[in-house]
Order: sequence, then structure tokens, then C-alpha cells
Amino acid sequence: MIEILLVLGIPLAGGIVLALIGERGHAPTVNVATSLLTFLASLALTARVIRDGPLLVLDQQFFVDPFNVFLVALTAFVGFTTSIFSRPYMRIEHEHGKLTPARLRLYHSMYQLFNFTMLVALLTNNMGILWVAMEAATLTTVLLVSLYRTPASLEAAWKYFILCGVGIAQALFGTILLYFAAEKLLGAEGGALLWTELNAVKGGLEPTVLSLAFVFLLVGYGTKVGLVPLHNWLPDAHAEGPTPVSAVLSGLLLNVALYAVVRCKVLVEGAVHNGMAKMLMMGFGLLSVVVAAFLLSRQKDIKRLFAYSSIEHMGIITFAFGMGGPIASYAGLLHMTVHSLTKSAIFFAVGHAAQKTGTQLIDSIRGLVTISPSIGWGLAIGTLAILGMPPFGVFASEFLILTTAMREQPWATPFLLLALGIAFAAVFSKVQPMVFGETTARRLPHRPAMFPVFVHLALVLMLGLWTPPFLADWYRQAARLIG
Repeated sequence: MIEILLVLGIPLAGGIVLALIGERGHAPTVNVATSLLTFLASLALTARVIRDGPLLVLDQQFFVDPFNVFLVALTAFVGFTTSIFSRPYMRIEHEHGKLTPARLRLYHSMYQLFNFTMLVALLTNNMGILWVAMEAATLTTVLLVSLYRTPASLEAAWKYFILCGVGIAQALFGTILLYFAAEKLLGAEGGALLWTELNAVKGGLEPTVLSLAFVFLLVGYGTKVGLVPLHNWLPDAHAEGPTPVSAVLSGLLLNVALYAVVRCKVLVEGAVHNGMAKMLMMGFGLLSVVVAAFLLSRQKDIKRLFAYSSIEHMGIITFAFGMGGPIASYAGLLHMTVHSLTKSAIFFAVGHAAQKTGTQLIDSIRGLVTISPSIGWGLAIGTLAILGMPPFGVFASEFLILTTAMREQPWATPFLLLALGIAFAAVFSKVQPMVFGETTARRLPHRPAMFPVFVHLALVLMLGLWTPPFLADWYRQAARLIG
């Protein structure tokens, strides 16, 4: 139990402390230290689960199994590396006059509270608390997206708040329907919303009510995932917020929202045996992949470009979880991991590039390898990785998903191949001149903080060549639980 309390308590305490001192010179160090402690606590929790198996603690309100424990570790790790990246990035933003001391304090405190809300959503066993945590994550990120207080950032924050607020309201109605379906079996007490209790009696739940509940839950949490046609907030939020916020939004929050959908799918499939949940997830996932691929070629802002890439990849993961089965679920979990690591690394490189060139417009950024070789090569390697080039981990997960689709859902394979080909051409054609194009700018006099970028990319390369046995065992156990 102590491990769960530490994982949740450290970022909460850090958020409170940084709300008081977040504008001072040592606040970024406190932010990094808090994120590091959270990551170490997540490793201790992971070791405990590996040793003792699933944990159900604190009056059954918190539950850890192989499915969510690796997501907790991934969330804490990316949160830690992003805090390292944000330390020099936000200092430069402050020096350029984009942020006041009060906004720096808001950023540091909300960053830790955002991590706290995501970890609560992953660890809670109560579907009601899951909904509350997702709503709290929305509120904290609205403040982060609007940090610059420009008209564009305020518009993006309001769009995010309105669309995700409407979506999360649908998820609330779905949660109420879930409680209504379980009340007859589990009673009117709080046990009717505990996932472990629901999972134990899912075969006896009312199929019609549960089918309706899943529609609302998928639409509600799917809005947070960024599934088409519920995606309109995502490109604006990524483009107008600070780059560290774009990294955690794309690399972490989308995962947490999809985790909520998958937990609900497990319950519905146990009660409804007509494949409704499976087809809905595959349909939304495939639509997201195809639409995002075609929209990539129209983007002129580099952060919006990779925001649409996130929609595409979340569509691939949703499609994989929709297919179900041990192989597709394993591939979905692997793709979730490598996408988080790769996309956050890309946003780190893009953030430095935009900061140093003074623009996010693709046509105005040229010759990054000349201006700053580490940024240029970081962006080039990250782009190749996210486009699925071997031997990176994205290639391995996409290959597993495609081969499984060829066998189990052959009708979808042409759409996936077409979308992946269009996305590759669109992204590569835009990033290549940014990295290797001719430029008249001088080489930058100071070195960027690229350590988190290459650490992430090294991990993605490793996962493409070799998956550590303990990680592969997590994936297999989680795939059995959700497949």
C-alpha cells in the first residue's frame, strides 16, 4: 500500500509546494526532483506487483495489475524526462518575455497536479473516481494550454475545455448506466462501481444497458483520446500550449483516456457477446487513422503536424485493442509504449527548433543540422521512428497489428496500408527540408538540452530489436487480461 501512496502523494505534495514557490529560481529543480521521486516510487510499485501479483488496497478503491502498472511506470518516466526538458525550455520562454513569474508558478504546480490526476485515473478501482480524475486532468491541462494568454492559446484552451467537457459529460452518463446495470447484482453501495467487482459479475450484467453505456463511455473518453470525429481540440491544444505540455498531452493523456476505454470494453465484452464493442473500437480507430493521414499533408505548423500524427497513432492503437486477442492486444500495448516515447522525443526536438528559430511554421524552419546538429538529427531520427521505419519499435508494433489484421480483419488491411503510406509521404516530405534544407542562418551559439530526446529514441530502438523479458511478460499478462 505504501508504494501506491507514494506514487500519488509525491506529485500532489509537489504541486502544492510549487504553487507556493513555483516562480523562484530553484522551482524547476524542485519540479525535476518531484518527478524523479514519482518515477522511483512507480518502479517500487512495479517491483511489488511483479513479486506479489495484483494489488487491491485502501478499501478496494485502488487496484494494480499488469495492465495498469506498466502504464504507471511509463507515465512517471515520461513525466520525469519532460520535466528535465522543460527546465531550460521554460527558462528561455521566461527570458524572452513570454511568461511572467506568476505563470511560471502556475505551470510548475499544474504540471505536478496533472501528473497526479493521470496516476489517480490509472490506479483507481472505482469507475466514478476514474471519471473524476479524467475531469480533473482536463481542468489542469486547460490552464496549461492557455499559459501564454495569447488570443490563439485562449481560443485553443476554450475549445479544449468545451469539447472535452461535453465529452466527459457523455462518459458520466455512461458511468451512471454502468452503475444502473450493476446495482441489481452488487447492491446500491459503492461496490457497484468497483471495476474488480464488475469484472467478477460481468456475465450477469444486463446486455442492453451495458451496450448503451459503452456507447456513451466510448464517445466520452474517446474525445480525450482524440478519435475522429471527436478530435478537433487536439491540434489546437498541441500547437498553442507550451511544448512540454504538448509532449505530455500526446505521450501520456491520450494513453490514460484509452486505458479507460479498454477497461470498459473488458466489462462490455463479458456481458454482450455480439461484438458491438469490438466493431465500434475498430471503426473509430480506422476512421481516425485514415482521416488523420489525409489531413497531415495540409499542415503548415510543425506542432499541428505531429498532433495529427498522434491522432493517427491513437487510431492504430484503438483498432488493435478493438480486434482483441493476445497478439493484437500485445501489439497495442507495445505501440502505446513506443508512441509515447517517440512522440514526446519529437516534441522535445520540435520545441527547441521552434524556440531557436522563432517560429513553428514548417516553411520557415530550414537546415536544422546546420543550425544545431543535435536538434536536426534528433528530429530526423524521431521522425523516421514514428513513421515506422525498421528497426525501431514502432515498426515492430505496426507489423504485428497489420499481420493480425490481414488474418482476422482482412477488409481493414487496405485502409491501414493506404493511410500509413500517405502519412509517411506527408510527414517525410515536410520534415526532410526542415532538417537538411539550405539555410542562411548561423549555427546556434548554445547547446540545446537533447539528452531526453536521445534517451527516448534509444529505448524505442531497443524495443524494436529486443524486448526485455520482464517487459514482454507484462505485455503478455496484460494482453490476456484485456484480450
